[in-house]
This record gives sequence, structure tokens and C-alpha cells, in this order.
Amino acid sequence: MFLTRIPPIAFGLATLGLVLGVVEILLRLQVLNQFVIPLPSAVFGSFGRLFSEEELARRLLLTGAEALTASVLVAIVGIGLGMLLYRFRTLRLATEPWVAAVAAAPIVLAYPLFLVIFGRSAATIVAMGFVAGLGPVILKTLEGLNGVRKSLINVGRSYNLTPAQQFRMILLPAAVPTIFVGVRLGLIFALINLIGVEFLINFGGLGQLINDLAERYDLPGMFATIIFVILVSVVIFAALERMERWFRPVQ
Repeated sequence: MFLTRIPPIAFGLATLGLVLGVVEILLRLQVLNQFVIPLPSAVFGSFGRLFSEEELARRLLLTGAEALTASVLVAIVGIGLGMLLYRFRTLRLATEPWVAAVAAAPIVLAYPLFLVIFGRSAATIVAMGFVAGLGPVILKTLEGLNGVRKSLINVGRSYNLTPAQQFRMILLPAAVPTIFVGVRLGLIFALINLIGVEFLINFGGLGQLINDLAERYDLPGMFATIIFVILVSVVIFAALERMERWFRPVQ
């Protein structure tokens, strides 16, 4: 399976390298403005400086700890609430539209309220990431449980399974793929808001570093940090994909 993925990955990297090469040439020919777009060579050359002078590794650990805390809370609370709404139909009909509205709302704009409640601290960043990522997990958990085929449920009834056994042995395994889609979406929302709030309140890890570099007009360093955030996100989502395959029931 890994060998089949090599050609797409190689093609993607080659395309990216070609685009960066064209941008480098256009910048050196002054077709593009270097005061707006830094040289790609300067951006990639900034990584060593970011690790040695800007403590990029320490900032990554700080943001990573905040993201991990928010993600664990999102997964536990979101999946739990999704199961609760599935169990109680009246509660689901009363609250599902509101959950969808919160999931679509720009939660990051509410950061002044969170600052008042939690202060200028990591608690504010974690709380905003948690709230932003909660909606997708609840909705996809509910969608996954509602989408279980009736034939599977009927098979469980024919074996006289208790409701708890049906849930553990039939409903939950069948809903795992959809639930993991919600977890990935929730993590995306949480990471966006985490970095955004760190940037806005100038507190924390990678978001604060992007803010500092932008204020110093260090474009190569700022772009390098943004690329680093993207690479970290790719690694996280690759790990989630492997975890999903591990939890997914054997077909």
C-alpha cells in the first residue's frame, strides 16, 4: 500500500518544487515584489535561525500541548454529546440546529469574552479551540450513528442483544469512520482557532511567533513559521488516519 502512494507524493512534491522555482525566478527578475513575497530560498533558509534564535521547538511544544488538551476534550465531550443526542430524540430535535449554528459561527471573534473569563492565559486558547472544534464532532457522531444500516440493528435484535451490547458491538463500530471524520474536522477547527488566538492576544507558541515576526517585518521567518505549522498539521492528520484504520472494523 505504501508503494502505491509514492507516485502521488512524488508528483505533488515535484509540482510544489516547480512552483517555488518559478516564484524564485520571478522574484529575482523583479516581476514579483520581494517586499510582499519573500524569496523561497530565504524562507527555507530561515528554519535554522528560527530553531536557534526564536525557540521554534519550545513554541511548538507549547502550542502542541494546548492543541492536545483541546483535541482530547473535543473528542471526549463531542462524541459523548453526539451519543446523548442520538439516545434522546427530543433533545436532538431541540438542540441540533443550535449545534450546527455554533459549528458554522466564527468563534475566534469571541476571544474578548474568553479573555474576560479566563484571562490572558493558555486556558483562553484551549477553551476557544475546544468550543470551535466541538460542533463538527457532535454532528458527525450523530450522523454516523443515524447512518447505521437497519439490517445490522435487526441482526443484533435477533441475537437478543441488550441495548448496551448493540451499541458497543454494532452501532459504535459501524459509526467509527464517520466519527473520525468529525474528529478530523474538529481538530482542524481547533487548530485554526488556537493559532489565531495566539496571534491575536500575542500569547502562546507558534501564533505568537508569527505575530512577532510580522511586527518585525521578518517576512522569510514569518512564511517559514507558517509552512512549519502546515507541516505539523500534515503529520497530525496522517497520524489520525492511521489511528482511524486501527479502530475501523475489519470488512
